[in-house]
Amino acid sequence: MTAMHLRSTRFWLVTMAAVAAMAVTSSLGFWQLSRASQKEALQAATDAKKALSALGNADMSAIDSTTLQMHRPVQLQGRWLPQHSVYLDNRQMNGKPGFYVMTPLALDGSDTVVVVQRGWVQRNFVDRERLPPVETPDGSVQIQGRIAASPPRLYEFTAAGPPAGSSAIRQNLDLAAFSAETRLKLRPFTVVQLGEASQGLQRDWPEAAAGTGKHYGYAFQWFGLSSLLGVLYVWFQFIAPWRKARIA
Repeated sequence: MTAMHLRSTRFWLVTMAAVAAMAVTSSLGFWQLSRASQKEALQAATDAKKALSALGNADMSAIDSTTLQMHRPVQLQGRWLPQHSVYLDNRQMNGKPGFYVMTPLALDGSDTVVVVQRGWVQRNFVDRERLPPVETPDGSVQIQGRIAASPPRLYEFTAAGPPAGSSAIRQNLDLAAFSAETRLKLRPFTVVQLGEASQGLQRDWPEAAAGTGKHYGYAFQWFGLSSLLGVLYVWFQFIAPWRKARIA
């Protein structure tokens, strides 16, 4: 095999490798851009739902698809069932650990009950089993909020102790199991109560960010790597040999 043939073979092998690498990195960049577009569309849909008119008591029992109504504002009237209040442990607000207080709300004019994420309260770090004071009004109350799923599940240890569901302090809350436990006609979603801090509860709920910035950042990195590969290919395959031949 002649030296020229070897150079030609190496040239085409390097060329194919460079083209393949640039194709892969470019496709990854475009994939990150598509992910950003998907999240922007999802955020726009969420914002559009938040801008809709508020649903009322009568609408709660008619909701068939929770997904379609997620983030929809609500204005409900009913009475609290504090005997069934649940304190979800290890939940944070503004960087502080505490409880999410969940209380069922029996809606006026029906037998429908909705679990309301009423707010956050800091726990007692001296006596961890002591429930913090939360004011729960008697009689009919009116609340504003938005439809939401249950709070994200946290990891649960299966250590020896009280059986799950036997304490007001819990790690997670399964609505179907809670409905069977309390014998309440619970809807398969929760309502996040909005408004200023009151009744000993804070309501600085974190807003779910679209998170598109990281995708644009990754796309920039992939496109930058693809461009670098192209520059290195041109340099070592054309410019460097040309300069070497010119000096010789």
